[in-house]
Amino acid sequence: MTLKRKDYLFVSIQFFLFLCFILDFDCSMNLSLEIQKAGLFITVLGGMIIILALLQLNKNLSPFPTPKDTTTLLKNGLYKYMRHPIYTGIILFFTGYSFYKNSFYKLEISLLLVVLFYFKSNYEERRLEQKFPDYKFYKAKTGKFFPWI
Repeated sequence: MTLKRKDYLFVSIQFFLFLCFILDFDCSMNLSLEIQKAGLFITVLGGMIIILALLQLNKNLSPFPTPKDTTTLLKNGLYKYMRHPIYTGIILFFTGYSFYKNSFYKLEISLLLVVLFYFKSNYEERRLEQKFPDYKFYKAKTGKFFPWI
C-alpha cells in the first residue's frame, strides 16, 4: 500500500472535524422533544452500523482511503447493500447526535463530514477500481452510503 498525500489529507481533515465536533457552542436550533428523541434513535442506529461494519471489515480496516495490500473486496453483510457503511454510520451518528443535542454547530460539522466523505469515497473508489477489476460491477449494483441510492 503506497499512501499518497491525499490519503493523509483526507484522514487529517476527518480527525480535525471529529475534534471540532467535540467542542460545544451554544447554537440551539429550538427543536421539539420528538425530533431530539428521533435524533437519539438515529445516533444509536449509526453507532450500531459503525460497530457492525468495523467487525465485518476486520483485518481490512485502515483509516486511509487507499486499500491495504492484503485487502479483500467485501461484498457481503452490510457491504452487500452499501459500499461505505462506516461512513454511513458516522454520518448517521453525528447528524443524529446533532439533533439530539439540539446543536446547529454540530449539525454544520456533520454536513462538512458528508462533503468530506463524498470526496474521500470517490478517491477511495478510484483506488479500489485499480486493485479490484470487478469493483465497477459491485459499484454499479450497490449504493454508496445508503442502499439503492
